[in-house]
Amino acid sequence: MPDETSLPHYPEIRMWSMRIFGFVILIFGAVLGIGGVKLASLGGSLYYLLVGITLILSGALTIAGRVAGLYVYFVAFLATLVWSLFEAGLDGWALVPRLVGPFILLVIALLVMPARLLNGKPTRRAYGAGLTVILALGLLIAVPLAKAPVSTLPFPVVPNGTVYFDQATLPAAADWPTYGGGPGAQRYSDLSQITPENVSHLKQAWVFRTGDIPKNFGVEMTPLKIGDVLYGCTSRHKIFALDAATGKQKWMFDPMTPAEFAPPNSACRGVAYYKQANATPGEACAERIIAGTLDAKLIAVDAATGQPCKGFGTNGVADLNEGMGEVPPGMVSVTSAPTIVHGVVVTGQQIIDGQRRWAPSGVMRGYDAATGVLRFAWDMGQPDITKLPPPGKTYTLGTANMWSTAVADESLGLIYLPMANPSGDYYSSTRSPAERKYGSSVTALDVETGKPRWVYQLVKNDVWDYDTPSQPSLVDFPTPNGSVPALVQTTKVGDIFILDRRTGQPLTKVEEVAAPQGGVEPAERAPTQLRSLYHTTQQPDITESQMWGISPIDQMLCRIQFRSAHYQGIFTPPSVDKPWIEYPGNNGGSDWGSLSVDVRRGVIVLNYNEYPSYSTLVPRAVDDKLGVFYMGDPRYKGPGPGDNRPQADLPFGISANQGWLMPTGVLCKQPPYGGIRAIALATGKTLWDHPFGTAQRNGPWGIPSMLPFEIGVPSNGGPVTTASGLIFVAATTDDFIRAIDVKTGKTIWSDQLPAGGQATPMVYEAGGKQFVVIMAGGHHSMLTPAGDYLVAYALPDRT
Repeated sequence: MPDETSLPHYPEIRMWSMRIFGFVILIFGAVLGIGGVKLASLGGSLYYLLVGITLILSGALTIAGRVAGLYVYFVAFLATLVWSLFEAGLDGWALVPRLVGPFILLVIALLVMPARLLNGKPTRRAYGAGLTVILALGLLIAVPLAKAPVSTLPFPVVPNGTVYFDQATLPAAADWPTYGGGPGAQRYSDLSQITPENVSHLKQAWVFRTGDIPKNFGVEMTPLKIGDVLYGCTSRHKIFALDAATGKQKWMFDPMTPAEFAPPNSACRGVAYYKQANATPGEACAERIIAGTLDAKLIAVDAATGQPCKGFGTNGVADLNEGMGEVPPGMVSVTSAPTIVHGVVVTGQQIIDGQRRWAPSGVMRGYDAATGVLRFAWDMGQPDITKLPPPGKTYTLGTANMWSTAVADESLGLIYLPMANPSGDYYSSTRSPAERKYGSSVTALDVETGKPRWVYQLVKNDVWDYDTPSQPSLVDFPTPNGSVPALVQTTKVGDIFILDRRTGQPLTKVEEVAAPQGGVEPAERAPTQLRSLYHTTQQPDITESQMWGISPIDQMLCRIQFRSAHYQGIFTPPSVDKPWIEYPGNNGGSDWGSLSVDVRRGVIVLNYNEYPSYSTLVPRAVDDKLGVFYMGDPRYKGPGPGDNRPQADLPFGISANQGWLMPTGVLCKQPPYGGIRAIALATGKTLWDHPFGTAQRNGPWGIPSMLPFEIGVPSNGGPVTTASGLIFVAATTDDFIRAIDVKTGKTIWSDQLPAGGQATPMVYEAGGKQFVVIMAGGHHSMLTPAGDYLVAYALPDRT
């Protein structure tokens, strides 16, 4: 056998390989060196400058054919390894951008190294040593990535007979009669046919396709189940009824909403059911489905036939545009299920964020569930208006709205509203005293009068879009003086508040913390903000070392952006001179999917997000030149660059990089970006917590990585718990639905959905069989595949 060096032109090939490698190293070194100078000037890590200089030297020597250049690279790699372990420890995801790219170059360096280096002998030992380094580094990164979640506290033992609900909020068993599962919106089912022991046998029982596939929004729908029928809505707010056992369509009602009324980021989350107390058997519309539409109508249809209820409003329609003034198409829509209490249908409306300060009103209204007649209106800016405004007038423009879902206490006659912040989300100087009082709060209305009974504000004078997104859940909360009727409210900053639902007073400790000052409106910033001491999913403030990427280069760029921005923690004031970091961002904490309360075990389960936004206020004149679209203004012809929102009528627009994405599509903060957690209701202590979701369907430039590791991805949608001790949840960007053991947090079953599962599952019984149903419709802002699939799972029939 001839020696490899005796092959024709082998030395020349090896030399050119070295020179090409040297040129690559030189380019990387130059980029890191230049960026390192910038980062160092901002007070950041010196590593990138030093390693950049080292790589420039390595590249120059290697191009010159000097083996010393490769040795210099080996030294740079070893230094990088030591620095990475010092800065990131054994966090596998944190090590990825620090070591994977340099490691690939290390492998190439070993391949291009000349075959004879020492005393003319082949360097097989060197290659063997290199292989050992490769395996060790792979284990160093892979083992931390694959580690399983660990329980942090013993699972609570609930005394016999103890339950965390009363008859007024008794969870549904065979049925799922409201969006939140029962009157208390606990998202809990008392069914137990599917257990941790047999859930692995769960199979698709049926799939219903709605025929509506969303284009620029999502389908966040959770159906209802009453009797033997499922009721739901499509992305275009058609209402449908299905046989609960087979998924066969019974009827579908199309409200014929014009296409121009489908705004970006719109959705249909659900519908409501109402049964008239004194109706005669077989009477039309004795049982009815009531839902909102994309063009802000409230419609009622017969639950048996899908035909409009002629006696409701005008031919089955109550027009929510009345009293709103000019409403451009798509600006106002009803995305969440109405709430019915004391025979009154209470609804808010979604007002498209960031368009203009004097957007249509956030007025709350209640309509008679039988006649569709307006029973009350609560306009926080004009409290004397109790129904329609006087002729020629409108409800107060720009007030805080409720776009999410309310919950009601039938016995108290109160409805609890999770309120958003006023229009012009990121600027507050024009706000009224009422907007400052009710924005980003939980507000309880008396359903008989429409007047506020109490308000508890969660974020003071909110300029971060930290609006209250999730539906409250009703529980009986244990205190030293006995159980107290309470509500559990999550927030986008991750805090969980326990409030006495009779008075709005907190039942657990709350503290006032000093808030950062400054920004574009220094006189407007509240000196303190409220934080719940009961529980929070909020992580410590992010640091430069938590910047991420797919390589040292984009990680360095994220570090430069971090050092170039204002960041003083969770309430960093908005700024115009340079960007500011909002962490968690306005999709942080728990969003509209809300939490689940296992009312038999006394356990709260919630999935949550923890990724930042990177935003800048844009001066009015500059923003206007961008030509950023907002609805109803003919001067603007189309969407502007990036995530700009004009905030017309205010001195500044807003450019919000939600998620803080690099051009590669990778987030700047290192994983995890979301988790799932179990919390003891009585104490607020974490029982277990772990990253939620894999990166199988995510990756740079939109290319799926197919990595099965639990990286912790963004999620939208909530969990459901059951009497048998299971959690069913989808929500993640990897398009899986999962069954999780509530005691351990371990995933014990999963199935990949045909589209994104950005919705909350529901559980019911039909024909003696327990079903789990999830809407797989996708979501454009979560970058998941769009679809129109309603998927039902059940255990196979016994043979």
